[in-house]
Amino acid sequence: MGFLGEPLKPIAPVEVPSKVAQSSANSQAATKRAAELNAAYELRTRKDLIEEALFARRRDLFTDVELVFFDTTSIYFEGAGGQSLGQHGHSKDHRPDLRQMVVGMVLDNAGNPLCSTMWPGNTTDVASLIPVVKRLQTHFGIQRVCIVADRGMISEATIAEIEARGWLYILGVRMRRTKEAREEVLARGGRFQIVHAKTKDPKAPSPLEVKEVWVDDRRYVVCRNEDQAHKDAYDRLAIVTSLVEALKRGDKALIGNNGYRRFVTGTGGHWRVDEVKVAEEARYDGKWVLRTNTQFGAAQVAMKYKQLWAVEAIFRTMKSQLDTRPIFHKTDETIRGHVFCSFLALLLRKALQDRLEAKGHGDLEWAHVIDDMNDLKEVELTVQDKRYRLRTETRGTLSAVFSACGVALPPQLQPM
Repeated sequence: MGFLGEPLKPIAPVEVPSKVAQSSANSQAATKRAAELNAAYELRTRKDLIEEALFARRRDLFTDVELVFFDTTSIYFEGAGGQSLGQHGHSKDHRPDLRQMVVGMVLDNAGNPLCSTMWPGNTTDVASLIPVVKRLQTHFGIQRVCIVADRGMISEATIAEIEARGWLYILGVRMRRTKEAREEVLARGGRFQIVHAKTKDPKAPSPLEVKEVWVDDRRYVVCRNEDQAHKDAYDRLAIVTSLVEALKRGDKALIGNNGYRRFVTGTGGHWRVDEVKVAEEARYDGKWVLRTNTQFGAAQVAMKYKQLWAVEAIFRTMKSQLDTRPIFHKTDETIRGHVFCSFLALLLRKALQDRLEAKGHGDLEWAHVIDDMNDLKEVELTVQDKRYRLRTETRGTLSAVFSACGVALPPQLQPM
């Protein structure tokens, strides 16, 4: 397994992001630092060659790579986490007490995993996007594509680097932390366009409205979900109500809670609900903001961004069904190999899912498929000095799975 995670010898000089260096007051220091970051974030290993070969093998004139989705997650270790991968950082598993690594995944528009990336656990999301873009361009031969990524990926330096390479993007914006989004984008008037109307049909898409906003030459799309807006308002009312009652009783313990702290003001023992903060928070109810340089309509931008759920589903599968964690390996090489085996399993899963859908069985649950496969057994036995192989009965999803794969199961009982 360590073979998969072994670093490759460098085959070309490390590319330095010149725009970052040129914009720095001290260009030499910035150049040196950029080279160090590239070396850390763009380490190539044997598993990278396999990913690129798999993509080249299935790529043809009809392969759709005009849109790719990228997201990251964290995987924690019970131990040290290798020589350098295991670091303390922002834990998406809510385990800040443990060392972790950061794993990134890129999917194409059809949901096929293209490549995986692995970094030390203290790597920020902002620092992860550019190395992935450069790898797709350099090693996958994808010269122009639209990359869709979540809120943590956005920064002015990141956007400048992507635009300098001629790439398109749809990126989530941190509404509360980004001054332009908070004071300009959300403050603009204009009517929302209904993409999906609210309905009582449980199978219908969630309600969605969009509005396009321009700030100079920067294009934003404000999205709103009416159901989520009602939920946000209800949750905030419940928090404020509890806070008011607690303050009446003189209970200051709630103020230390992050959910309550943002709605109070005062010092020392004099605390009260801050009505201005409560009203400010209401501006964000049910909304999210996107920034893009594409020509897609506002509704298309929102719908393509929502496809990021596919990457999130991939991460859930890695952690829950593929036993990616816990990781017991001690070296960086074996840890990378271990996580890469999960990537290969995801590729196989997608191939199987495509075949099942082609046969009209696309509604089968993946968890059921795994359980049924695990229950399929074959044993050897001897009866009256004759040896046989005995296979358990196929049940549940197995008939559909083997039929979709074109595999004929052997008879239940076979003489040896």
